[in-house]
Amino acid sequence: MAIIDIYSKRKKAVERGNQTEIYQYTSLPIEFRRQVIYIWKDAIGAYRIRNLFDSPSNLLASLKSPDTLVEPIVNRVWKSIYKLLARELGLSESSNPFEQCQSFLLDDNTNIDNLLDIIELTFSYIEDKIPDLLEEYEYDGIKLDQTATGAINELNYRFHEHGIGYQYIKGQIVRVDSLFIHAEAVIPALTLISEEDFIGAEQEFRSAHEHYRNQEYKAAIVEALKAFESTMKTICDKFNWDYGKKPNASNLIKVVLKEELIPLYLQDHLTSLTNVLQGGVPTVRNKTSGHGQGSEIKEVPEYLAAYVLHLTASNIVLLVEAYKAKSSG
Repeated sequence: MAIIDIYSKRKKAVERGNQTEIYQYTSLPIEFRRQVIYIWKDAIGAYRIRNLFDSPSNLLASLKSPDTLVEPIVNRVWKSIYKLLARELGLSESSNPFEQCQSFLLDDNTNIDNLLDIIELTFSYIEDKIPDLLEEYEYDGIKLDQTATGAINELNYRFHEHGIGYQYIKGQIVRVDSLFIHAEAVIPALTLISEEDFIGAEQEFRSAHEHYRNQEYKAAIVEALKAFESTMKTICDKFNWDYGKKPNASNLIKVVLKEELIPLYLQDHLTSLTNVLQGGVPTVRNKTSGHGQGSEIKEVPEYLAAYVLHLTASNIVLLVEAYKAKSSG
């Protein structure tokens, strides 16, 4: 469905002017939750009461057995979604899972993490499951008004519209601090390592964002650095470059520079690049999370974890793009 730029939105935009984006992470406004339900209805469909004339499959089934009615595909989808949610969160069973999902999302007592759980779960179905079920939807006489891509784009737009610091990317809700950095670094990094089959790096980078979302900043830094190192190790493995028995960030950086992963005409920039790579991400981890804490527990501030995630994303994009260029050359 098209997003309409209505008067009240234009007025807010003018009043906001050039103010810096400020996101909050602790609540989902009721208006946003209702908009999510509208997307559900358009991209998954609403629960249906079974009847004889609901679909050709029910008519055929009735000829074989008058007491048999085939469950509409949309009902089976909602049953599958709610079954997973209920099992993970210990919720009670429901005869109408779509209605129960709506109630769960609209309930003021549902905490923010569980609200994000149900949004992530339903949109992973929209992204991965629904496109493969369109023929069954059509057979049941159901026409969905919104594609998976359109639904995800609208969800992310609604997050931003309400000043909520989350986005849905490839099956996962991730926390964002700057939409510009998110669009220019985080999304390209996840897309590249997914497309180029950097499986270990992708899992670790997603894990870093999950820890960050849960305010586990020390764990976020550790996983981000693992992703950074895994990216370089994967590149070395793909090119059969030897990185020795201690493939830490510092040694891996030396290998990729030695093997001229970065084009020679950028030689003048190698020193500054090395300083950024060696003095940025690896050093942050080594001085905070990578070694023993001693007698005092070291707290990692949020801004430091955000910096590491963004720096890691930028470096992953650089390395994978350089790998692609070298592979094709």
